[in-house]
Amino acid sequence: MSSSERMSSPPPPKQYGVTKPISMAGPTEADMQRNRELEKFLVEAGLYESKEEDAKREQVLGRIRQIAKDWVKELTRLRGYSDQMVEDANALIFTFGSYRLGVHGPGADIDALCVGPSYVSREEDFFFILHNILAEMEEVTELQPVLDAHVPVMKFKFDGLSIDLLYASISRLVVREDLDISDMSVLYDVDEPTVRSLNGCRVADQILKLVPNVEHFCTTLRCLKFWAKRRGVYSNVTGFLGGVNWALLVARVCQLYPNAVPSMLVSRFFRVYTMWRWPNPVMLCAIEEAELGFSVWDPRKNRRDKTHHMPIITPAYPCMNSSYNVSTSTLRVMMDQFQYGNTICEEVELNKAQWSALFEPYLFFESYRNYLQVDIVAANADDLLAWKGWVESRLRQLTLMIERDTYGKLQCHPYPHEYVDTSKPCAHCAFFMGLQRKPGEVVQEGQQFDIRGSVEEFKLSINMYMFWKPGMEICVSHIRRKQIPPYVFPEGYKRTRHPRLASQQRSSENGNEYQTGSGLKRKKDPESVDQDGPEKRQSVSPQKQDSLSPEHLAPSSVRSGTGSNVEPVIPDKRVLNQEIAEGGDVSNSSVITSVTSEVGSCEDVGNESVADSQSLLENRHLDGNGAFQDGVHEELEPNAGLGSVLQSTSGIDSETVVQKPVMRLSLTSTA
Repeated sequence: MSSSERMSSPPPPKQYGVTKPISMAGPTEADMQRNRELEKFLVEAGLYESKEEDAKREQVLGRIRQIAKDWVKELTRLRGYSDQMVEDANALIFTFGSYRLGVHGPGADIDALCVGPSYVSREEDFFFILHNILAEMEEVTELQPVLDAHVPVMKFKFDGLSIDLLYASISRLVVREDLDISDMSVLYDVDEPTVRSLNGCRVADQILKLVPNVEHFCTTLRCLKFWAKRRGVYSNVTGFLGGVNWALLVARVCQLYPNAVPSMLVSRFFRVYTMWRWPNPVMLCAIEEAELGFSVWDPRKNRRDKTHHMPIITPAYPCMNSSYNVSTSTLRVMMDQFQYGNTICEEVELNKAQWSALFEPYLFFESYRNYLQVDIVAANADDLLAWKGWVESRLRQLTLMIERDTYGKLQCHPYPHEYVDTSKPCAHCAFFMGLQRKPGEVVQEGQQFDIRGSVEEFKLSINMYMFWKPGMEICVSHIRRKQIPPYVFPEGYKRTRHPRLASQQRSSENGNEYQTGSGLKRKKDPESVDQDGPEKRQSVSPQKQDSLSPEHLAPSSVRSGTGSNVEPVIPDKRVLNQEIAEGGDVSNSSVITSVTSEVGSCEDVGNESVADSQSLLENRHLDGNGAFQDGVHEELEPNAGLGSVLQSTSGIDSETVVQKPVMRLSLTSTA
């Protein structure tokens, strides 16, 4: 080749991410047709905001910007600074989350960050002075400061629009209008809560810079967020994934298929993450070290990072795991849903299904035989708002405690939706958790799970709430499917079994198998006991051993003098063994007997172990720049040179929650 030919040859395409793409292929005509159908479905589903609603958001943000500026100027004047300082005093409002990424829908909240000068503090000035200013404004309602959150936030509604406002005080006397928040200098001489507050905006900006096509990324993310909400796996606080997690997962798939259109990216999303070997991390770029001294995600150095089950690493310094809330149980649920999505997308590509099939709601209350019901009550709606937020933020701990105390044999599926019983005389809401024995576990006859200790420990931690008021109570009850209260169903009564689930159940029972939600099959456990029964559960107070119907639950009946609440108790052992032998139901306790799942479970995907940093190094999954090198999975794209999905590594048994002694009762049959 001549020098002129070499000079005229086009430059190689830009590489996005830490590895080469899986495929550079663009869409076919069939892909374009499916893409048009998908976009039409998203519009008809009402996922896009009207121009009027968008204009209102801009107007509200403009008002908040002015309020923040006036607040800082007044503080500057009161603290005796010069007239010039008062004139230059400023605060900026940045957005992040779905609004910044351009994937917000009607009614979505706005995540915003207020950046102020060094002499305006978070604790006193933001959460006290600005809080009082907002409290006096007619446009502001439901004002709720959350100081002790991982990222301190002030929640409120402004003219009916939900706002989550963070604050960051940077080490500058004047915050100029042209401040570049992506510049690492804004992190100089600030504390870790400030870093976490700043990183919401910094991460959003980096994501948009690291994807090949922003428009395709936004459409795909909008689609998959809607899917995650329909399938019950959209909630960071309960151990699933939140907005930034889904954005990072989608962005990585966009990097792996840079020329794909959204319909292709949705399909590839499920194909990639169904095969992903967790706990290998998802990263958009190499992990960056800096001299500012902040800890970055690195299982080689940080012991806690070794315990993460589903690492999804943020692309802005300091790089962190955005999905540290994920547990063994919630990872199992998400893997099951990824398999479901992959199956539907394969059918769509074969013209055997429509896009609407992908977004069928998950039938949570028909998927398990055993549930935990967490009732939350308060004296009024305002108290319930604060109390519910506290309890919900700790529900993940209940999942971890149950996993710990049953050695992972009992798996929990917390459902990220709240339900309200309007018939109660007090303000009320409830959360539910599905329970099932870990698939593949060998079960001894009469085996039971005693989780009273887990529940009591959870309730004790809940009752440490520093803003507790009379009337704030919590009740945790074990119920069976037939005892699910009617108010959880939209029609107000229990629905009949879904035709698809019912047909799967009938066909599989004939072959001594049952169909799981993921499309996988496993043999029905011959020792499983159908525990659905007509008996109502009881909730017994520590002070009073009388049965108490949940329909008549009142605050005065569920709080003890020590702060513990309704205590699930075990009936007399002889009575319990007799009822089990007779095939009866024993409910209203935290002792789960012969837990089985019927629909919605999944095969053991082998993701319980966590990554061992030494093993990662020995197998050369970390390069010299701190980037985890991907392995090769020809299954993803048979005709492409691959290098995107990380290989599995030999893990070490690390518990997310430190093991500690727990009182247990053996309630097996003694016949």
